[in-house]
Amino acid sequence: MNVLFLIFHGFQEYNGISKKIKYQIHALAQCGMNVNTCYYDLSSNGHRQWLINDKIIADLGIGVQAKIKKRIDFSAISQYAIENKIDWIYIRYYHNANPFTIHFVKKLKKNGIKTILEIPTYPYDQEFSRLSRKFILYIDKLFRYHFCKYIDAIVTYSNDTNIFGQRTIRISNGIDFASIPLRKETHDLSQELHLIGVAEIHFWHGFDRLIHGLGLYYKKQPKYKVYFHLVGNMAGKREKDKIMSLIQEYGLTPYVILHGTKYGEELNEIFNHADFAIGSLGRHRSGIYNIKTLKNREYAARGFSFIYSETDNDFDLMPYILKVPADESPINISSIINFCHSKTILPQEIRNSIKHLSWREQMKKVCEDEIFQEHSKL
Repeated sequence: MNVLFLIFHGFQEYNGISKKIKYQIHALAQCGMNVNTCYYDLSSNGHRQWLINDKIIADLGIGVQAKIKKRIDFSAISQYAIENKIDWIYIRYYHNANPFTIHFVKKLKKNGIKTILEIPTYPYDQEFSRLSRKFILYIDKLFRYHFCKYIDAIVTYSNDTNIFGQRTIRISNGIDFASIPLRKETHDLSQELHLIGVAEIHFWHGFDRLIHGLGLYYKKQPKYKVYFHLVGNMAGKREKDKIMSLIQEYGLTPYVILHGTKYGEELNEIFNHADFAIGSLGRHRSGIYNIKTLKNREYAARGFSFIYSETDNDFDLMPYILKVPADESPINISSIINFCHSKTILPQEIRNSIKHLSWREQMKKVCEDEIFQEHSKL
């Protein structure tokens, strides 16, 4: 089948979302699909463009008019899909339901093209905290149910069977094992413990809960040392202020190491120095209690035990997982120490436990959905 994978933004080489999308596209090809990739980009000379397989299909120009066209004119994409006999389009949702995107998917449906919509995070309303973002959410709320009337199915990483009146295909975030190295041998934990958290840091990661817990731990002046390696940029002032104020309040500068954004071998080296990983500890802050995050899977692929607070059916019962309540309580550092000292699970064992979570296996669920079985009989 001919597939068009559509995203409403561009690619950044080291961006986690960009890498995930490329893994998904590769996985669809592994499933036998002929995949074309459509994305938006801003060229070096300021032109706003739609591209498919890196070839320009529409140059929207420059200036305000081009910005407007980017949001309302999808005719080049629909025309390409029709002329190139695309069987189905996989759209990564950009919270952009409006009359123009409705017209777009309605035209696809009229021409017999199936449409799958991936909603990367659901529910997402509470993630729109800034005033400018709330306006985007307001428009989305007005039109998303009507938009989804013309969608054939919604891909979700939640356990919801119905979203915005449309049935779902439930998958997990996957792993491209070839791109994620296994951590090196485990360390001697008798004197110290190194924790690691990697993310573009948002309030829902809840790393402040871990730092708060570290502060309470060091107030008791323990001999056993625990270090937290925080890797990634802080997404906003709120996150930075919260984390930095806790570090200063408790005098944690020697114990919380802020690495900033790291990639490739630099990131691998930090992982190889770590003993235990920190997943999301604040998803409840954005109203999410059930989610299958990519970060959990990356930690497991590297061979780490880790902690998180949400419900993740792929990991909740694993012996290398430490669960904490989805609330605002500080993380008990002693419980992490005791957990790490009591477990002897090898990195390779952890990695082997998630072989079924490859991107190929996850995207296979989409390719084998009932709507495509019906389509293949036509």
